[in-house]
Amino acid sequence: MTLIGDSVADALALDSQAVRIVSQGVTADLEVAPCRRLEGMGCPVNGVRPPSAVQLIQSLGSKIGPNVVMATGYNDYEDQFPGDIADALAALKAAGVEHVFWLTLRAAHHPYITMNADIESAASENPMVTVVDWNLYSRSHPEWFQSDGVHLVHAGSVAMATLIHTALAAGGITSPPVRIATTSIPVAKRGHAYRARLVARSGTAPYRWSLLERAPAGIHLRANGVVDGSPKAKPGRYTFNVEVHDAAGYLAERRLTLRVAA
Repeated sequence: MTLIGDSVADALALDSQAVRIVSQGVTADLEVAPCRRLEGMGCPVNGVRPPSAVQLIQSLGSKIGPNVVMATGYNDYEDQFPGDIADALAALKAAGVEHVFWLTLRAAHHPYITMNADIESAASENPMVTVVDWNLYSRSHPEWFQSDGVHLVHAGSVAMATLIHTALAAGGITSPPVRIATTSIPVAKRGHAYRARLVARSGTAPYRWSLLERAPAGIHLRANGVVDGSPKAKPGRYTFNVEVHDAAGYLAERRLTLRVAA
């Protein structure tokens, strides 16, 4: 998957958690640059103007992924945007791209409303395009943004990465993330042999389990999800966090409670 973006999406590349989320289950190439436009040279950053999205697509050629996420448009001109979208899609098709996931713009300024309609219109005419509605997804979350209402803080980067990953999973590009199905485990009796198994769903097997903190004395979590041992802790309730990783790089976490009886 290749992600093409401007300074808004640039926040993802600078956030390690967002990178992990958007890369789950895919090989991700984040081609982001501040001031990028779909067509035409962008504004200068430290004296350098980034290539346009169309120029980038043409330069990548066969190196571009078969699935592309477009997260750009904030620096483009409203009246030229429909034609710029068409030229970008033509370049993507020529490069062999099979599926384009195009994020709508956060409508913090009136032109972005019209430009979002242009994205929707292009998708209706091009089966290869799926609209990913960042504007709707982020509408009720001003805390995700800097003071301009467009550029992202950490929570916004994580949210955008999550939305992109969700769209890729819905499009069959990557598998759904692993989740922990176990919500409770049987009661253990102090000094007696104990065994239970944790269950994961979705994701890609095999799964690998680990503890994020110590379990009650005498209890162990095996990498295969088996909880066993002979509890030595005093009777009571003990909580601890478990984590599971799947083969595609997804992870999930859950807090469990084990009751130790006398």
